[in-house]
Amino acid sequence: MITPEYLKQGDKIAIVSPSRKITAEEVRPAINTFQEWGLEVVAGEYLYSAYHQFAGSDEERLSDLQKMLDDDSVKAIVCSRGGYGTVRIIDEIDFSKLRENPKWIVGYSDITVLHSHIQKHYAIETLHAIMPVNFPAAGKNDLSVASLKKALFGETLEYELSVDSHFRKGMAEGILTGGNLSILHSLTGSDSDIETAGKILFLEDLDEYLYHIDRMMMNLKRSGKLEKLAGMIVGGMSGMHDNEVPFGKTANEIILSAVQEYDYPVCFNFPAGHLNENLAMIFGRKVGLRVGKKLHLSF
Repeated sequence: MITPEYLKQGDKIAIVSPSRKITAEEVRPAINTFQEWGLEVVAGEYLYSAYHQFAGSDEERLSDLQKMLDDDSVKAIVCSRGGYGTVRIIDEIDFSKLRENPKWIVGYSDITVLHSHIQKHYAIETLHAIMPVNFPAAGKNDLSVASLKKALFGETLEYELSVDSHFRKGMAEGILTGGNLSILHSLTGSDSDIETAGKILFLEDLDEYLYHIDRMMMNLKRSGKLEKLAGMIVGGMSGMHDNEVPFGKTANEIILSAVQEYDYPVCFNFPAGHLNENLAMIFGRKVGLRVGKKLHLSF
């Protein structure tokens, strides 16, 4: 895998909106924080555009992302928020400049489309991390923002955390991949479909019915994507819904059931995804995972 150049003071960092619309007020804390880090912030021309729920038309959102990918002076591209929309433009993006001049792509949720596509076709590391829509006013003191800074500036990322009651002990090494479960499910059979053999799979999701989680996990299992994993990390399964007749399992129990016949380490409630704490992770990086009395993840 290819590691993009780490940032230094004076570098340019771009903010674009490939998915849902966002306001200048929502982005301002991130701009202030990046500037405090000594970075020059470049805003996409259509960063604050609106077309129904999207941040502008497909053509406008594509134009902003393409321009920043093609600009060699831009060292990182941060997506302003998730929602929905990246999959509508992914097949029109020209990644030739990114291949020649790798740079950090940052985001989560809907940005899973970019993570999966770039890792599969270009073997370039990307950052699953907090986005501007989530930056607090005092972002520099926030653990999620601090972990993003560490990742962008090349400081060591290493996490040691208490484990949830649902886990399976073990040790593993492998390329970290994954993202939002619903998005990964939507990519099945496409040119951006995830590859999982020998990798450590990260999953998270938001606002789904429990039977939807089960259906998507069955898809991953039946398509062979769970069988040859090196390990699994489950982040936030936030705001789950149930039917009037209960499904009978929590989201974590559903996932654990789907992988029960395999013997790789599995941990739950890692602080990443749609959570107040969303720690940065380097997708495409070979990581070490140890699940025991504590969870240890090293990049």
